[in-house]
Amino acid sequence: MNLELPKKLRALSNQAHQVAAEYFRPLSRKYDKAEHAYPRELDLLSALLDGMNAGSPESVGAGSASKRGVGAEEGVRNGGNLSALVGVMELCWGDVGLLLAMPRQGLGNAAIAAVANAEQLERFRGTWAAMAITEPGCGSDSAAIRTTAVKDGDHYVLNGEKIFVTSGERADAVVVWATLDRNLGRAAIKSFVVEKGTPGMRVTRLEKKLGIKASDTASISFNDCRVPAANLLGNAEIDVQKGFAGVMETFDNTRPLVAGMAVGVAKAALDRTRELLAGAGCRFDYRTPLLAASHAEATLYRLEAEWEAARLLTLKAAWMADNRLPNSKEASIAKAKAGRVANEITLKCVELAGALGYGEDELLEKWARDSKILDIFEGTQQIQLLIVARRLLGKSSSELK
Repeated sequence: MNLELPKKLRALSNQAHQVAAEYFRPLSRKYDKAEHAYPRELDLLSALLDGMNAGSPESVGAGSASKRGVGAEEGVRNGGNLSALVGVMELCWGDVGLLLAMPRQGLGNAAIAAVANAEQLERFRGTWAAMAITEPGCGSDSAAIRTTAVKDGDHYVLNGEKIFVTSGERADAVVVWATLDRNLGRAAIKSFVVEKGTPGMRVTRLEKKLGIKASDTASISFNDCRVPAANLLGNAEIDVQKGFAGVMETFDNTRPLVAGMAVGVAKAALDRTRELLAGAGCRFDYRTPLLAASHAEATLYRLEAEWEAARLLTLKAAWMADNRLPNSKEASIAKAKAGRVANEITLKCVELAGALGYGEDELLEKWARDSKILDIFEGTQQIQLLIVARRLLGKSSSELK
């Protein structure tokens, strides 16, 4: 079993790491202090990434995360999902908030890549898309969505409210989850691309947050908002047998990416803590039995082992998506493990670094704040464990709640 990155992904990883170190890190504290200010420095970087993707069959970024276009006859494949994941992990070593603030790299772009048809993929190419799922009365239970979409000729009329929309104010469009018929439950939930400036769509509030302050988080209301029927992603038919699975395919692609964000910020904390402890006299000799190592050394060894486990689980989930293997369980395992581990590692690194870890002269305290959201959005820790339990036991959502 080869657990090393293939050659083409190692080159991508090195490039992304350089961007994280030379571009993101110098801006990190600036935009942590200036919440809601748009990091205009990212425009050039996004333009460069767009140019790279335009000239390459293996595009990189959130928009490349999908299960389409891979046939079983092609054999084992390391494709768009793994490429996107490797880039995300390295960029989040630099700064999670700045990655989330990058134009055309939003979770909405991953949603479009996952479920849009060929015509929609072409039409929304180059669009920066946010994703709007959560509502005031609907958090972890995505099936409880109350926002409605009623067919009216060549349009759907949307009514409802969405909260905690990442890049909701800045993005060119928002992928909105809404129900076509509340009486039909989960099967009637579809996703719509609502472009910025559409009458009836209004940003009502920007959140002040614990972390990822470089990224805006908005509340958006929809009042008789008319959206072209062609903007419904995928199939408009309500398939009661398939149920919620069509829309949920989005999460199979986005949850490994969020897990990758957690892996990246946790690695940043581990690397910097190791440097600080080495400067304080820790030797880090892996040949030394744990019982003979200092408490700080032994703690860091344990955290590194947890990090490696999260990393491998995350790579597996993305690799399965590239090879068109069912990965819902693995995506949730990776998200649950990486989110929890990132929280533990970043907080423990603050503790190990003492006063340095708690102060703003170091980024350790910022990474601890940034990591918390990674255990919450795209499905909380508890929801991921529930999904894993359902898959292992063969239970439906109605049978195991």
